[in-house]
Amino acid sequence: MADLLKDAYNQTYLERLAQQVKLAYPDFANDAFIDAVFDSEWESKELKARNHHIAQQLRIFINLDYSASLTVIESIAPHFTSYQGMFVPAFVELFGLDSLINSTKSLAYITEFTSAEFAIRPFIVRYPEQMHTILLDWTNSPNEHLRRLASEGARPRLPWAMALPDFKKNPSYLWPILDNLKHDSSEYVRRSVANNLNDIAKDHPHAVITKCKSWLAEDSSINTARLVKHACRSLLKQAMPDALALFGFLPPKQITVVDLQADQKVKLGETFHFSCCVKHKNSLPLHKLRIEFAIDFMKRNGQKTRKIFQLSESLIKKDNKMIIKSFSFKNISTRQYYCGSHTLAILINGVEMNKIDFILHN
Repeated sequence: MADLLKDAYNQTYLERLAQQVKLAYPDFANDAFIDAVFDSEWESKELKARNHHIAQQLRIFINLDYSASLTVIESIAPHFTSYQGMFVPAFVELFGLDSLINSTKSLAYITEFTSAEFAIRPFIVRYPEQMHTILLDWTNSPNEHLRRLASEGARPRLPWAMALPDFKKNPSYLWPILDNLKHDSSEYVRRSVANNLNDIAKDHPHAVITKCKSWLAEDSSINTARLVKHACRSLLKQAMPDALALFGFLPPKQITVVDLQADQKVKLGETFHFSCCVKHKNSLPLHKLRIEFAIDFMKRNGQKTRKIFQLSESLIKKDNKMIIKSFSFKNISTRQYYCGSHTLAILINGVEMNKIDFILHN
């Protein structure tokens, strides 16, 4: 995906960018700027590096002080939205760290066009107290993009972003921000709150469970329930008992997984098929079941690693539940497969109920 995005920064894109800059800054040297962007290292740069490189060249070719340059950058922001405008917050991140007020005001404006979640993090690190006040103020903004930035920009483990190690150690900085946004009218914002909590849960699982319990106790609406469920997704995959119990997934009593059948061998690049039956011994209605399958994948070093995938969440009525599923062993960018012995397991409410071995081969 990143490869496709970075390739969008082509000659046509840069010509359009240069034209927009020149409208705001007539002395801008379009051709020289484009030549400087397409330097000898351009092809080797990934998405984030390309955005930083564009921002750096803009700083060179806009021969003004930071404040005046920022006015130029802000003027072109509406013309380059989403990933096409990632160089805009990068400009603030790279050159505005000594100008807290101007830079945060600029990011508050820019984030309506392209997310400033990466750019805000250096400011949080350098100015934690001032930024806490600013982030809390943003949670009350009428602009949903700015409210989301207050949460997303402060995530302890935001992917592809600089780390915020202090928040991994102690998330207390984040609680007031998330509390302000827990009932946000925007699903876009609530999703960010859930992702922030999921990050926190990786270091402070019990604190997140406590927070989620309190939120559900004061508001049992479907929006809060969905937020909390998404926030606890990693804890549910880990089969943390307190997380499972929070959503009514109790230890599976009187439950069996029978007739587990699977392909004994599957060729690399092809599809693995399996089926089973989830059976209630007494054939009576029972509590909620979270049904998952796990595969113990062979790694390059000959060891195995388990990945868990959700099948369903449901109540088993009097009829047993049949499961028929397939899994593709085609290599993808995020996962490589290695030949050898693998294991399929069926989990009910986090408990392994049945398993079977199979072979992946060339």
